[in-house]
Amino acid sequence: MKISVLGAGNAGCATAADLTLKGHEVTLIKTSHALHDDNFEYLLANNGAMTLDEFGDVRTALIHKVTRDVSEISSSKIVIMFIQTKFHEQLIERIEPYLCDGQILLIIPGYLSTAYVLKHCKKDIVVAEGESSFVDGRILELGRFRVGFRNVRNPVGVYPKAKKNETFKVLEQLNERIVPLNSVVEAALHNPNVIVHTVGTVMSIPWIEKTQKEFCLYHDAYARTNVATWRVLEALDSEKMDIIEKLGFERLSYVEACKYRNSLDSTIDGKEVFLEYAEMPIRSKGPAKVESRYITEDIPQGLVMLEALGKALGVATPIATSLIEIASAALGRDLRKEGRTPHTLGEENIKKIINDCKN
Repeated sequence: MKISVLGAGNAGCATAADLTLKGHEVTLIKTSHALHDDNFEYLLANNGAMTLDEFGDVRTALIHKVTRDVSEISSSKIVIMFIQTKFHEQLIERIEPYLCDGQILLIIPGYLSTAYVLKHCKKDIVVAEGESSFVDGRILELGRFRVGFRNVRNPVGVYPKAKKNETFKVLEQLNERIVPLNSVVEAALHNPNVIVHTVGTVMSIPWIEKTQKEFCLYHDAYARTNVATWRVLEALDSEKMDIIEKLGFERLSYVEACKYRNSLDSTIDGKEVFLEYAEMPIRSKGPAKVESRYITEDIPQGLVMLEALGKALGVATPIATSLIEIASAALGRDLRKEGRTPHTLGEENIKKIINDCKN
């Protein structure tokens, strides 16, 4: 199957290589000059050779095409977007002329970017949103990606609901353990980064400043002894579940969503699944500074959206508000001005999405 991957960062390169190894014809498209340009140039010069190092199992994929030309998406059945969520809207506007009727646009993670598609795209496409990347890890050196973890399930929501069944028949061909959610709304709000990145980073600001490149979010912020940090996480998670419930969806905690993605053993406690994931020795270090995507992306795109939805629904979000305020003070700028709200997403678009999944 022909697939385009938009974004040549960690997730994009790993997914492009993984899908190539599974027999698909993949076009990897670099959409900016912000990060990983050196790795992209390496791929251009080496016939798209990207190596996956997965716990000693080393395989090299020759990605079909590596380019900066977004018009290449026109020939693909599935277009997968793997870029920072704060750039979703402008990229959707940029690629709209090249999208074609009948395509599937899979956005990972989505943070409700389906609303941006409704806002800017007039094509008859299906939008799918995932909670997290299929393959977790980092580019260690040029052309080489170290796999840290693979989800045992990759929950995905689809819009419109009427095309859910036929869409999943196509998505199953990716062989990436994709499972259906009831809605893109659930995929958006169960993005783990909105909970684990924001709480862990804001609560660790002094430690990040002191240790810099030695800080590891999962090892340091979420050590088993860090009871207070975990209480903040649970309080924020409760606010998120209040909003999900008010929207008419199932109340599902962060640890249970994590367990569903990470483990096939239903007898294990959800928190224990997360702690085992956090304690893995190959967890990548970071963030190395306070002004990182853990704050600059996940607070404006995640928590600001959560807070705004709470206000619209009459659901209190004091923890989300506090984290936004602290992070804004730490960075010296108003992160709400950079964030997603019903206004920026489009209130009518949000209503369309919610009503679609209830019909």
